[in-house]
Amino acid sequence: MKRQILISVVLVLASTALGAAMFVTDEPLVTNLFLTALVVTIAYLVFSVFVGRLIVTRVQDMKARYTVVKTVSLLSVVVMFVLGLRIWVADPSSLLIAYGIIGAGIAFVLQDMFKNVVGGVLIIVSGYYNVGERIAIDGRVGDVMDIGILDTTLMEIRGWVGGDQPSGRLLAIPNGLVLNHSFINYTRDHSFLWDEIAIPLTYESDWRRAREIVLSILSRETDAMTAQAELEIERLGQRYYLPRKVVEPSVYIALTDNWITLDARYVTDARTRRILRSRLSELILSAFEREDGITIASETMTVTTIRKTAPSRPER
Repeated sequence: MKRQILISVVLVLASTALGAAMFVTDEPLVTNLFLTALVVTIAYLVFSVFVGRLIVTRVQDMKARYTVVKTVSLLSVVVMFVLGLRIWVADPSSLLIAYGIIGAGIAFVLQDMFKNVVGGVLIIVSGYYNVGERIAIDGRVGDVMDIGILDTTLMEIRGWVGGDQPSGRLLAIPNGLVLNHSFINYTRDHSFLWDEIAIPLTYESDWRRAREIVLSILSRETDAMTAQAELEIERLGQRYYLPRKVVEPSVYIALTDNWITLDARYVTDARTRRILRSRLSELILSAFEREDGITIASETMTVTTIRKTAPSRPER
């Protein structure tokens, strides 16, 4: 608020000073400067102060409030630019030519910046992603912290850290990437993911008992998340074509050359996948340790050492 008051005071003083100078001299330059300062002042007061504050106070959701502030700020910049150019180019026909030349020049010289601005507008208007959501784009994964006009700031996920947890680094990705790259939004319309744990067992193990144990643990530990996922899928089906999906925990069996694999499949919260995965793994290992007929398989290697012997010397 203090920053807005300071900027408003500076703009009003600048406009007043230029208005006083206009009465002293008849220079067209001074007149244009006064009108430009007046347009900037009025646009800032209308959009950033009055309209911005009026709308922001009525928006309770923090994410929606952030989007409104960004949209109003972008709109004020566009209005300032269009009206300011109209002041400096008086002839309407020349004005159209000026718009065309300036637009072509900006598009050619500042191609990347122009793409980033267009991408920023699309992100804010269309809601490709919002602040607080987890996205992946161009090989980078993170939680959205800020959506600017030119770039988006992410709290990096993964990086040198294993699992879906923050590394502590802030990533600034150009908004133009949304124009020519596919991106993943983990939490836009639902909060869950499917995850799997592969459990190798020896062929001598009681795989039926192992499957029963794993399924029991999955059902107990993911019961609340499974119920939530069912509700979210039902809601998704009202917006998209979404065939019936199985969200209940399941265990699939696969045979390999070395062992029997139990693939435990379950739903988990997108932000706590690693935590639940660790807990399930710990419970499964503890349960198997109490069973005599279940053994975790592992790949083994046999190393054969050949010792070279020195050739015997012929006797003389």
